[in-house]
Amino acid sequence: MQKKKIHFIAIGGSVMHNLAIALKQAGHEVSGSDDEIFEPSRAALAKHGLLPAKDGWQPEKLDASTDMVILGMHAAKDNPELLKAQQLGLNILSFPEYIFEHAKDKQRIVIAGSHGKTTITAIIIHVLNYFNRKFDYVIGARVRGIENTVRLTDAPMIVIEGDEYLASALDPTPKFLEYQHHIGLISGIAWDHANVFPSEEEYVRQFDLFADQTPKGGILIYCEQDSMALMIGKKERADVTEITYKSHAHTSDNNGQFFLTDGKDRFPIKIFGSHNYQNISGAKEVLKRVGITNEQFFEAITSFQGAAGRLEVVKENTLATVYKDFAHAPSKVKATVKAVKEIHPSRELLACVELHTFSSLNKKFLPQYKDSLKNAQVPVVYYNPEKVKAKKLEPLAESDIKSAFANPNIRVFDNTEKLENFLMEQSWKNKNLLMMSSGNFGGIDIGKLSEKILS
Repeated sequence: MQKKKIHFIAIGGSVMHNLAIALKQAGHEVSGSDDEIFEPSRAALAKHGLLPAKDGWQPEKLDASTDMVILGMHAAKDNPELLKAQQLGLNILSFPEYIFEHAKDKQRIVIAGSHGKTTITAIIIHVLNYFNRKFDYVIGARVRGIENTVRLTDAPMIVIEGDEYLASALDPTPKFLEYQHHIGLISGIAWDHANVFPSEEEYVRQFDLFADQTPKGGILIYCEQDSMALMIGKKERADVTEITYKSHAHTSDNNGQFFLTDGKDRFPIKIFGSHNYQNISGAKEVLKRVGITNEQFFEAITSFQGAAGRLEVVKENTLATVYKDFAHAPSKVKATVKAVKEIHPSRELLACVELHTFSSLNKKFLPQYKDSLKNAQVPVVYYNPEKVKAKKLEPLAESDIKSAFANPNIRVFDNTEKLENFLMEQSWKNKNLLMMSSGNFGGIDIGKLSEKILS
């Protein structure tokens, strides 16, 4: 391997920082910058000696000796480091372009979908690791037992979580189209990323392009229980094998233990919820295509604990449980609330979602959340007005949120302290708490909060 000097613009991204670590571990000279770096990226970069000495863009880090620049998606076209790289005529790639360059001679498996793609990818990684298969991967969240979310070796196969968001300021292509899959999976489609895809039609079209990209002799797997995925998946494509999947057969017992069923056999599992039974089936179909038998799958899945931050138990006692989940898009919120209610149907559920992304804070998109909290007895929405202002969006009022969610009983908070006080005042006897966000609720430490309310 030829050692290269590689610079990351926006090194703090969830995949970007892991790719930087993977390339340093492979022996390359790696540097990077970012205007803001949050946890867990900051700690991971520091551990590997890659945390920039200061926040902010530093074009002086680039010179003619730089072999390659990897450009993150949140760096704008006028980023001073990008301008310097262009001025120097350096080789600039988005991270999906880099991944494709690395993987162009491998079998490429790409998992796409508005929801479920992280869990499906994580299950595939877990099962392949369980049987010591040789493969590379790229996933957008930490998986228990795996330190890095990117692995790049000389393995013959790569499994990639394929995001539909755009690759970079220079490359306005959905990331999942860059990978040119041999086996592609679509878990489900629900309009998201309204800042890039202003209409549902435009958003759905990206998945149609993904499906059409399946090569002759390739495989397209899709969830038949999702109307959009079904519509796109069943379109006739020459010499493409189309495979459908649906929720895996399952059951539970009086102790709240969940099982997959296969004929008369039951296999205990640690993840639950109707969306996860779909995710399990999707992963199983992919794994069949790379030589994992049903018997092997059932053996390995019993030890899968889920991707970090996906329906994670923070703390529990005999009367209450606190969960946190990365859910933020409407379809994810609805599925997660339903799943938590299924675990303890007799317990009240206080479900709190943070509106944090451009889409979720956009008045035009907000009605997509209609009925997403209907399975919660105490529905709560939190947002930070400063985030709305920073994204140059129209201010939100409590009435806008109640109307969009179609639920007049929703409690709306725009102040972290008031939200924490409200949660502390609740009775937590026979009641569960679910905190959902891709942010951090204005800095609330959910671990400490859980200690307080369940003590």
